[in-house]
Amino acid sequence: MSFLDALLGRKHPPTIGLDISSSSVKLVELGQNKAGDYVLERFASEPFEKGWITDGQIEKFDEVADAVRRVVARSGSRTKQVVMAMPQSAVITKKIMLPAGLREEELEVQVESEANQYIPFSLDEVSLDFCVIGPSPTSMGDVEVLIAASRKDRVQDRQGLAEAAGLKPVVLDIESHASRLAMTRVIKALPNEGKDALVALFEIGADVTSLKVLRDEEMLYDRDQAFGGSQLTQLISRQYGFSFEEAEQKKLSGDLPEDYESSILNTFVDSLSQEIGRALQYFFTSTPHHKVHYVMLAGGTATLPGLKERVTELTGFASMIVNPFDQMKLGSAVREAKVRREAPSYLTACGLAMRRFTQ
Repeated sequence: MSFLDALLGRKHPPTIGLDISSSSVKLVELGQNKAGDYVLERFASEPFEKGWITDGQIEKFDEVADAVRRVVARSGSRTKQVVMAMPQSAVITKKIMLPAGLREEELEVQVESEANQYIPFSLDEVSLDFCVIGPSPTSMGDVEVLIAASRKDRVQDRQGLAEAAGLKPVVLDIESHASRLAMTRVIKALPNEGKDALVALFEIGADVTSLKVLRDEEMLYDRDQAFGGSQLTQLISRQYGFSFEEAEQKKLSGDLPEDYESSILNTFVDSLSQEIGRALQYFFTSTPHHKVHYVMLAGGTATLPGLKERVTELTGFASMIVNPFDQMKLGSAVREAKVRREAPSYLTACGLAMRRFTQ
C-alpha cells in the first residue's frame, strides 16, 4: 500500500473511501455510468465518542475499529478494498529535484539520502514513498520528485483499523489532497469553470477549522485554527445539562428546546463567522492578495442555519456551502434528502472514493 499511488492517481477496481476524523468515520462508494457520470452508490457515517481520536492519534483502537465495522455494515457495501488518509500533520511531504533518467534503484538511493535531510526521525521509523511528477519546470535535465513520509506506527494504526473491519487498504492518501481532489469538481461547476478564481475553502471540523486558498488546482495558502463544531456541542451541553454525546446527538437531530436558537445558536453563528473573517484577514495580511472570489464552507457545521448568510455579510464575499456530490447521479440505496442534509461533511471521503477514477 502506498501514499503516492493516490498522488499519482493510478486506477483501482471498486474501492470505498473511508475518512476517519476526530468525531466520526465517513464512508463513500462511487461508481460511474456508461456516460462517464459519477454515481453515488453508498454513503454512511458513524460517530465517535470524544477522546477516541485526539490530534489524529487513535487513542481507543477497539472502539474505533467497531465503529468502522458498523459504518461498513450500515452502508451495505460489499466492497473490501479501501482508500484511507492520514492527517496532514502526520505526513511530511517535500518536492525535490533529481537528474532525469535514473533507474528505480538509483532513485530510491537518492530519495533516501535526500529524505534524511527533511525527516526528523530515523528512516527505520518511517514509511517512505516517492513518485516522479515530471520534468522540472526550472531545471533542464532534472525531474521533480515528490517524497511522502509518515511514522510507521501511525501508518500501521490506519491499516490495522481497516483490517480489523475486514477491509483491505490499497491506498493511503493525505486528507488535504483528498479534499482538494473533491474540490476540483466543485470549482469546475463555477462560472467559467472557476478559472483564475481565488477560492477560500473553510473545512469546519469538530475541533479544528482549516482554511485553504485554491486557484486553478494550486494551493496558495493553508492554515489551521482551533475552533469548530464541538464548541457548539459544549455550549448545548452546559446550557441544558446534557452529556457531550447527548448534546451532539440532539444538535444533529435538531431535537433542542425552543430557546436554543435565541440563547445559543445565533451567538455561536456570529462568533464562528467572525473567526472566518479573521482567518481571511490573516491571509490578506500575509500574502499579496486582498480579496477572494468565493468563500466555500464544508464540514457538518457548514449547514448551521444562517451561517452562510452571516459569513457573506461579514466578509463581503459570496459564500457557498460545498456539496461534493453535486451533479452526481444517485444510486438506488441513496436517499436524496439525506444527501442534501449531510453532503458538506463528506468532502474528504468523497475525494478518497474518487481516487479510483483519477488519471
